[in-house]
Amino acid sequence: MKVKNRLFVFLFLLPIGIANLNAQPGNTDCSCQQLARQAFPNATITTAECVAAGTFTMPGSGVSVPDLPAFCWVAATLKPTAESNIRIEVWLPQSNWNGRFLGTGTGGGAGSINYGALINGLKRGFATTNTDMGTSPNASEAVGHPDRWTDFGHRATHEMTKTAKAITQAYYQKPAQRAYFSGCSTGGQQALMEAQRYPDDYDGILVGAPANNRTHLHTGFVWNYKVTNEIPGSAFLPKEKIALITNAVVKACAGKDGGAPGDNFLTDPRACRFDPETLPKCPNGTDDGTCLTAAQLAALKKVITGPINPRTGERIYTPLPIGSENSSAGLEYQQNPKQAPNSLFYQYLWVFGPKFDYKTFDFDRDQDRMDSVLAPILNANNPDLEPLKKRGGKILMYTGTADPLVPYQDAVSYYERVVEAQGGAKRTADFFRFYLIPGMAHCGGGPGLNDCGQSLALSVPQDSEHDVMTALINWVEKGNAPDKLIATAYSGGVAANGIRFQRPIYPFPKLPKYNGGDPKSPDSYKGVAYPKRAVLRPAAKYLR
Repeated sequence: MKVKNRLFVFLFLLPIGIANLNAQPGNTDCSCQQLARQAFPNATITTAECVAAGTFTMPGSGVSVPDLPAFCWVAATLKPTAESNIRIEVWLPQSNWNGRFLGTGTGGGAGSINYGALINGLKRGFATTNTDMGTSPNASEAVGHPDRWTDFGHRATHEMTKTAKAITQAYYQKPAQRAYFSGCSTGGQQALMEAQRYPDDYDGILVGAPANNRTHLHTGFVWNYKVTNEIPGSAFLPKEKIALITNAVVKACAGKDGGAPGDNFLTDPRACRFDPETLPKCPNGTDDGTCLTAAQLAALKKVITGPINPRTGERIYTPLPIGSENSSAGLEYQQNPKQAPNSLFYQYLWVFGPKFDYKTFDFDRDQDRMDSVLAPILNANNPDLEPLKKRGGKILMYTGTADPLVPYQDAVSYYERVVEAQGGAKRTADFFRFYLIPGMAHCGGGPGLNDCGQSLALSVPQDSEHDVMTALINWVEKGNAPDKLIATAYSGGVAANGIRFQRPIYPFPKLPKYNGGDPKSPDSYKGVAYPKRAVLRPAAKYLR
């Protein structure tokens, strides 16, 4: 799926890459091969080869990756428990190593190695590692294997980190000077799990669109799927009607929330008080495609409300963000019987069995059962980050306002709870800063800003003004806390297509406010906080 802006859907739904790399071995006597003869706890080395510099093609995809530096390619299988089957890979630059270790995240239910993350990390000089999180060939196959659920929740990432650090030290005959982690979506969940459970693993953590409130995030998917499929054919929203909804939201709110005139996205959806009743309604018995039927309007209202416990009235999860309906992985995807259940319902198969039927899901009793089984191992909701802070660790977190897959509201909620736990924004800013990126969809793409270096690709200048990873490194290693970044909107989300506009982003709660002048220039904005604007936060029992 290489359609514009849809590449980023894979960061959540399907990890980027293929299961096996078509390596071109270099010198057969290279020191990399000696790693196969070394012992690492709970690990079996399955590959240890030198890969020559140049271009290689990933089998099955036909994608050729040019200009890759020579590297030591190590693959291993980890078994911290008898049921575990955690695959990892470690890519080690043969020359020009920057002295740093980089753990990287994956997407969706994992199940394969994210080669895109390995490639980008290697090109930037990191000793880079990634894991399938123990769910190969896919997460739905983990039914009846609770140890693998724990691996997916947090253990696989930690075990990857320990083993990959040991492999790195063995190869270079010295430890990495610093360790960083970068992940978005499921990778964001991995990042926060590391920060909360294993604060000694990493010095700097880059957290993107974190799927940390996992059991309730997926309840949002079931909710959206259910309300649009309850009455077959009548509540389902065709693509053109989803576009109609988003266009109406943008027309009502864009440019009035701090953004610039002419924006086709929302800078701050918290400021948008869109009334779905203002949408054109179809006369009884007619539907020309430019209006909503009564069933479609009722379904949309429930989507905008989000999942609620029908017995207690408590909010289970925040709703799909207003203005993101038409983004990749938005309503068109989440209501589709051929897509959503296969990709998003695997946790329900774990708890309720392979014959799980969304139609029978009780948002009260069944949600409690789901949480009792999986919340302790999958949810990274703990706001106490004091152990990481005490050892000098730093976190930069980001998410987009047009992300329909992992709503920005949950990241805002988590950050605000960290601020509460720390006793104020100033104490939090000493080690944790959060950027809310206007118009970005899931991990990138979207109608607005789409690149601040979050993918580790070499698409933006490698400086602390434009590249979030460089900013994190400078904060960790030089003490330079980032007060502002310049984010970029590329045409079609692709750097080669040229820049549409640039805009500053600031540590939350500040957002860019247009001051006049050229709306494409970052100089036309300043950072402004809006303390009275709030997000819908789940009830306390659903933040565990």
